[in-house]
Amino acid sequence: MIEFLHDIIFPDPYTAAEDEPLAWSIHLHPEQIKAAYKIGIFPWYGEETPVLWWSPDPRFILIPKEFKISKSLAKTLKNTPWRVTFDENFSGVIQACAETFRPNQDGTWITPEIIDCYTHLHREGIAHSVEVWDDEKLIGGLYGVALGCVFYGESMFYRERDASKVALATLVPRLADAGVRIIDCQQETQHLASFGAKCIPRKEFLDTIGQFVATPTSHNPWALSDTPE
Repeated sequence: MIEFLHDIIFPDPYTAAEDEPLAWSIHLHPEQIKAAYKIGIFPWYGEETPVLWWSPDPRFILIPKEFKISKSLAKTLKNTPWRVTFDENFSGVIQACAETFRPNQDGTWITPEIIDCYTHLHREGIAHSVEVWDDEKLIGGLYGVALGCVFYGESMFYRERDASKVALATLVPRLADAGVRIIDCQQETQHLASFGAKCIPRKEFLDTIGQFVATPTSHNPWALSDTPE
């Protein structure tokens, strides 16, 4: 595992260990995050550790055109009075994700440093949020980073049952319409697997994003505001 300080130079992710960090750094910078995503690396660490950089094998991904919605969720989407927005409250979403309790997780990996860096990327127009509202109450959402034809999903939360599912189910068709070809989910969860997410070999993932991130990235806010269709 390599330590690096200021230069944005990462080890070759193709040769990284399957489930160990491939590098660490003392601090986190938005430019590091962008450089890392472009070659299939992401930061994930705790409050009491240095910044750890990962490229696990296999990689868990979701193809927008393979997205599956259960009958119960389809019914919820049809009947919900909730309102879904994009990029209206990024700070509220990332803070809620940081505060969400997750089983088998001690504390949060969404540190103040993570919040600062991704908020900076949001101001640049490449980190985005989806919000689900019950009247004026934020009850669910998610955030991630869009580069080229790839969306790097980071975290989601809910305060009402199915609210995060509504956020995801509203987002994915719009990503597909916008030309996004792959959603990086990083590591496997049963929750995302139920939507059609799957594991692929790291080499396949790296080869794929190598093509897709070369597409020009829009830096415009996602101004859509809608109720689920």
